[in-house]
Amino acid sequence: MSGSLEVRSFLLQQDSLGTSGQFSTGVPAPRSGDSARVSDEQVRRARLAVARGSIDADDCRELLEMLGLVEGDDGLPAVRR
Repeated sequence: MSGSLEVRSFLLQQDSLGTSGQFSTGVPAPRSGDSARVSDEQVRRARLAVARGSIDADDCRELLEMLGLVEGDDGLPAVRR
């Protein structure tokens, strides 16, 4: 795995927060309910994908902010508002 220790620590932390055994790398299932809503699981998986592709912690942080995946003052990432 490439990347800094901080990025690897982030990935391990996110993996431990996720649902065990339910993470799939296959084709995502269609959304149920409101099609405009982004679920907590989708945000978590997007953060993991960004972290895996990041060069270092600064790169990861910058990409997460650009994509609206960082929690704001209200505790929600921009993609969930």
